[in-house]
Amino acid sequence: MKNSLKLLALAAIASLATTVQAQVKVSVVDMAKVFDSHYKTADYGAKLQADEQKAQEEVEKMSKDLNATIEEFKKAQEEVNSPMLNKDAKSKAEDKAKQIYANGQKKEQEIQQFIGQTRQSIQQRVQNFRGVLIEEISKVATEIAKRRGATLLLDKGSTIYADTSFDITEEVIKEVNKDRPAAAAAAPAPAPAAAGATPTITVPGTKK
Repeated sequence: MKNSLKLLALAAIASLATTVQAQVKVSVVDMAKVFDSHYKTADYGAKLQADEQKAQEEVEKMSKDLNATIEEFKKAQEEVNSPMLNKDAKSKAEDKAKQIYANGQKKEQEIQQFIGQTRQSIQQRVQNFRGVLIEEISKVATEIAKRRGATLLLDKGSTIYADTSFDITEEVIKEVNKDRPAAAAAAPAPAPAAAGATPTITVPGTKK
């Protein structure tokens, strides 16, 4: 009796597994590849590069002003060390040098603050862009998967193995780029940096 019940249970499980397998139809999409191939990614990358270039130019301008202040401080220090000065003149020269030094420190802090704020702003923009575009790609991929009759859509990046017949990546790429502007098609630009990447904004004359 017990053996009969076990056989019936195994048969039921096998039948259920077969039914589930028949109901599930899988599609797979390489989200990273679609993201990199999207014309909006290239366009946004070009805009980011232009903004980074403007920021770099501003940093160079601020650094040039700082260097001028440093040179002014050096001259003030030479004046302080001049043996020709009397006590009163030396005191005034020291006060002048201190003011120039404080001004230089302030300018250096402003440069570092500008760089930090620019990096944070760009990183936030990249994260926002990625979020919006990934959502858009997901909707398109889901629609294509449904047209194929799929009941389950997987990201290739988190899938160990999937038969190529399940892959809809190229279809999704074609769909998301169907409205690509002519200018974007003629001159694709590099993709934007990853969300956690640090923009290459540096202070001239310093080590990165």
